[in-house]
Amino acid sequence: MTNQYKSEALAAAHEAALGLAEAGLMSKRTMRKFDEMCLTPVEDMAPEDIRALRLREQASQAVFARYLNVTTGLVSQWERGEKRPRGASLKLLTLVAKNGLGAVA
Repeated sequence: MTNQYKSEALAAAHEAALGLAEAGLMSKRTMRKFDEMCLTPVEDMAPEDIRALRLREQASQAVFARYLNVTTGLVSQWERGEKRPRGASLKLLTLVAKNGLGAVA
């Protein structure tokens, strides 16, 4: 999966910083700071936000789950608040919220 940046300018800055880090001219610590600044932030999503996102994308729970590579039951649990999305699932939900379901297709 490619990185998703807040803006094109930050994408260019991040790519330049990555080149410097790979060449050994920038420390890993500084590179982590660039990552935090440039990459799309991931925030927790409430159950009602997940449901609203799925409905906005006009997808059933089964189709939505397929795009996110999770089970239909897990999407249902997220929407009922029984479980919370984490890690890669939360990142994918964030990308869908920002760019639409096609961003993870």
